[in-house]
Amino acid sequence: MHTRGAFIVASVTGTVLLLTACGGGSGDDGADEGPVTLTFQSLSDQPAAIEATENIVDAWNAENPDVQVEIVPAGWDGIYDKLITQFNGGAAPDIIHYEAAGIVPFAVDGYLADLTDLISEDFVSDVPEGVMSTVTVDDQVVGYPTELQSYMVFANRTLLEQAGVEIPTGDTMTWDELQEIARATTSGTTAGLGWGLKSPTAAFMTMGPSFGGTYFEGSGADATLTVGDGELAIPEIVSEMTAEGTLAPVTLTQSGSEVLASFYAGQVAMTIQGSYQAANITADAPEGFDWVVLPPLEGSEGAGQAANPQTLSVNIDSEHVEEAADFLNFFTEPENLAALNQADALIPSSTSARDLMAEELAGEPGWDVVLSSGEYFTEAPYLFVDAYAQWKDTVATPAFQRFLAGETDSATLADELTSGWDEITS
Repeated sequence: MHTRGAFIVASVTGTVLLLTACGGGSGDDGADEGPVTLTFQSLSDQPAAIEATENIVDAWNAENPDVQVEIVPAGWDGIYDKLITQFNGGAAPDIIHYEAAGIVPFAVDGYLADLTDLISEDFVSDVPEGVMSTVTVDDQVVGYPTELQSYMVFANRTLLEQAGVEIPTGDTMTWDELQEIARATTSGTTAGLGWGLKSPTAAFMTMGPSFGGTYFEGSGADATLTVGDGELAIPEIVSEMTAEGTLAPVTLTQSGSEVLASFYAGQVAMTIQGSYQAANITADAPEGFDWVVLPPLEGSEGAGQAANPQTLSVNIDSEHVEEAADFLNFFTEPENLAALNQADALIPSSTSARDLMAEELAGEPGWDVVLSSGEYFTEAPYLFVDAYAQWKDTVATPAFQRFLAGETDSATLADELTSGWDEITS
């Protein structure tokens, strides 16, 4: 989820962190030996997000002279291998920025501190249960969830209105409604929908829960894979729309960002994108381009999307675990989390931070709907499956690609997904 755009709104650089720190401990070194220094390896790579992170750290350091935080900039590229090297070499930072899908293996291997008794109870109660489950391993909280993205439908308001479509305004929108709108707006050189599914597995796994498609049961090496109606529902909808001409087939071979050019040109009336694209569309769409974000998509089991938040964890070998947790409790206070997510064009993990961000962005196109999708995040079973990454790359992605290209049917897709899993785990 680290692919995202810089959020360009006038209020980003003017966001003021109103919090004062809740008072970190002084550590074991004693006052005579100077302040405790915590190293914070941050992966923030957008200028506004870097500034927001620095502002939070500066505010903490100003109020906590005995516990100082030092930012160690790092990039997302190659960070997994870098962390392995750092942990194995005893050189990992005190505070580790990553994502739920990445920290689970490190937690299982015993590299991350148990924060269950240190994390703020107010924060935990403010975060959806499904999101907190992504950072809970063997009943231990091993990270603070901070930022998320959802998949949203972006629509060309002009094309919808010209087709006589009434813009949906409810809390959610069904997939049937999406298909009806796509049919109504498909004409001539315009397809109703464009969806960048060059790498389809992430989208199908994330959106699958709306039809009860969880794919996996159990965890670790004991996890089992099931591919039934819920798991096949969204791939089948995509196949159906492609066959009837309401989904532009070329977009199935493109990334989400590549589809935006077709969206701007009026070649597709709608596009499903990561929610962060609201910032890029605001910045990059042609002058006068009238767009809207449609309500979150709802399947037979609701509007749930599997959560894979960015996270902040603590190195179990840190000499100052409690002080690090104190800082993270400060970092994830609503005002701070809202400022960071606004800068990064993402969705805060906590309800209070989402509410603050919604107030700040009132009037900005699409963000009221994007932020409302935050209440539908649910657990992501695949995060806890040992062989998931291998299955995703070597089995699922090519199998989905063949199905979307019309080379296989649903039964074959299900067989390829399950037989490939069996080969990997046998």
